Amino acid sequence: MQQRSVPPPHLPLYLAAAYTLLVIYASLYPFTGWHDNGVSPTDFLFAVWPRYWTSFDLVTNILAYMPLGFIWVPALQPRYGRLLSVFLATLLGCCLSLSLETLQNFLPTRVASNLDLASNCLGVLLGALIGTRWGAELLDGGRLHTLSKRLIGDGPMANSGLVLLALWLLTQLNPEIILFGNGDLRDVLATLLTTEPLPYSAEHFPWLEAGVTASNTLAVGLICTCLLRERRLQLAVALFITALLVKSFSLTILVSNIDLTWMTFGSLVGLGGGLLLWLIISFLPRLLQQALAALALMLATTLVNLVPENPYLAATLQVWQQGHFLNFNGLTRLTSALWPFLALPWLMLLRQNAPEKS
Repeated sequence: MQQRSVPPPHLPLYLAAAYTLLVIYASLYPFTGWHDNGVSPTDFLFAVWPRYWTSFDLVTNILAYMPLGFIWVPALQPRYGRLLSVFLATLLGCCLSLSLETLQNFLPTRVASNLDLASNCLGVLLGALIGTRWGAELLDGGRLHTLSKRLIGDGPMANSGLVLLALWLLTQLNPEIILFGNGDLRDVLATLLTTEPLPYSAEHFPWLEAGVTASNTLAVGLICTCLLRERRLQLAVALFITALLVKSFSLTILVSNIDLTWMTFGSLVGLGGGLLLWLIISFLPRLLQQALAALALMLATTLVNLVPENPYLAATLQVWQQGHFLNFNGLTRLTSALWPFLALPWLMLLRQNAPEKS
């Protein structure tokens, strides 16, 4: 009797697909000025190694591709086994890097580099090797998967919900946004949007900032409690604490100082108000929580597209040299802009697919 092939587990597959798409976007951002520079797209492969490079760039390129190998191994391992999964994950990452470096020849803000290609390939190989040891925690029967199944459940909605929260944490690495202020489409759709932001007012800005932070805090808190099987508020609180640490870390690394610029009057008022509302609403029926989470997301997205730029934050970020973080900037901007539009349909589908709370 022929043995049926084992399908890959959903969570690693979702994470791998999501991270691959983010790498593609980050590598080709900002997608403008495509042109033929008159040289062969593969000339960079045989060029001498760049004369000027930094250890920071080298380490960044390695670290950027390590998660790709790490996640693809557990996604492929149930079907292809350990050794073949390492080979396929490494091959996939190397081919992806080669394709993206080749396409960068046609972008004026990008420079194709064989050093970048080599460091990316090294990163995906290291990630794949690490994935054979610890990536199994994402597989069926692994400790992480078992814990996730006990707290959240199994299936596409539970797995996609975890990916959604992971992407939300990623958005906190963008130092340009108001605390939790996702959904700003003004840069992504600059040529299509005609809505003008409200004029800056030192008197009114903190309250607009508080509204953005409070509505996003409420929405994310309710998404977290709706995702969980039981009412475990401490897990959602841990998520918010992690997000604040990530936000502080991004400002510290990118601005090169210990920086808590996000800790403004408006953000603190919004954070406290949003948490208080979330604690109260978390006692309401599940379906009502989902509806209020969707309303909070829509309110937050509307407000964040009307809030004017904070000149004080802009002055702080002048020391941030985006040229060194172009991939990073594009990655976090896209994720931040699209996150509410991924969360809304997930909330709509959750009603029919999420398991009942005990």
